[in-house]
Amino acid sequence: MPVTPHRPTDPTAPGFSEARRDSARLGLLAIFGSTFFELTGYFMLAPWLLLRLKGADLPTWLAGLFAATAWLGIFLVTPFASALTRALGRRPTLWLSGLVPVLAGLAFGLTQELRLWFAVQLLAGMASGLRWVLAESVVAEFSPPARRGRWIGIFETMVGSTFVVGPTLLAWIGPRSAQSLWAALALMLAGLIWSLAIPPLPPEHDAHEAEVGLRGVWRALREHPVIMLAGFAGGFFESGLTAILPLYGLALGLGAAAATLLVSASGFGSAILMLPAGLLADRLGRHGPAGFWGDARQTRLQLMRIFAGITLLGSLLLPWVADKPWLAWPLAFVWGGAGGCLYTLSMIDIGSRERGITLVNSTAVLVMSYTLGGVLAPALGAAALQWSPRLGFPALLVGVAAMGLAMLLRARIGNRV
Repeated sequence: MPVTPHRPTDPTAPGFSEARRDSARLGLLAIFGSTFFELTGYFMLAPWLLLRLKGADLPTWLAGLFAATAWLGIFLVTPFASALTRALGRRPTLWLSGLVPVLAGLAFGLTQELRLWFAVQLLAGMASGLRWVLAESVVAEFSPPARRGRWIGIFETMVGSTFVVGPTLLAWIGPRSAQSLWAALALMLAGLIWSLAIPPLPPEHDAHEAEVGLRGVWRALREHPVIMLAGFAGGFFESGLTAILPLYGLALGLGAAAATLLVSASGFGSAILMLPAGLLADRLGRHGPAGFWGDARQTRLQLMRIFAGITLLGSLLLPWVADKPWLAWPLAFVWGGAGGCLYTLSMIDIGSRERGITLVNSTAVLVMSYTLGGVLAPALGAAALQWSPRLGFPALLVGVAAMGLAMLLRARIGNRV
């Protein structure tokens, strides 16, 4: 359904009461806080689980498959995020998304059964997918239009900081210690408590008209194909590679703590670069339609091309890392930063055009695309590492980066971009 120019859920719209503005600000504060604590706990838990699996002498490909399971859960649930949101409401769905990871952390601590670990990892990924879609769409919806890039950039920077804080805490407490598991669980519990502070959110203006489920996702995919491509590349190089960076570090001969800190380098790149990308999208997008940057939509596409090119340049340097392991940290920084910027620019583009359930649908498709990259990177990357860290792994990354850049260079602004 078409979105009307005047949107009653926009806190910047004329006539929007001060009480509703305060409620929107409180909601954003609660989403920021709950997301920070939940993801910090998750990025402590994820490498801890991988290192425990490797400590049990399981093959690298199986550890990579376990890392991909959480992304599979996200991928499975996102097509139905809008339907679940319309059935339960945004606030209860956000509460549910905070409760399940806490229960998953308890299960990891209370059992060593590998099949149960896979099942719990899948459920935790599904819960994370719900929070991801809803948190992103709410932040985009309530950001002032002229500063949407700034606020989405701030949110994505906060998310990127959890890539750094979580693994750093893990390395400090002990990469394989039981205390690290319970610290991660405590952080996720804090995230759940913050979620309870989310106030009642205004009803979606298109709650009864918008298509939901697979039909809504298919419509969003047809309307934003290039944006979804950028989301896939972002997921592959930011989160997907992050999931197996500890395995890559071990393949280079690094110790467990040093290998874990490669995740921090990737997260540091995300945290440093995503806000500037959002500010650039706001500032450069104010130009007219002429020139290299063009209008706001053309600006976002040009920035996506630049960051896709950065992922390719970083991947081309990978063969030199085997002889100079210190290069792994700057490359992880580049992959995390450029991948995060691709996702941020995609979210800014969607948030600039849509609201309500329609925005949830498009965010869900972006998350699916990002998640597909997140699933394929650890699964294929772990297999490539096991086959050949010097040849197979670099070839995989160069191939994905080159494909993404080539398709973005072919893209043109139009109704379907």
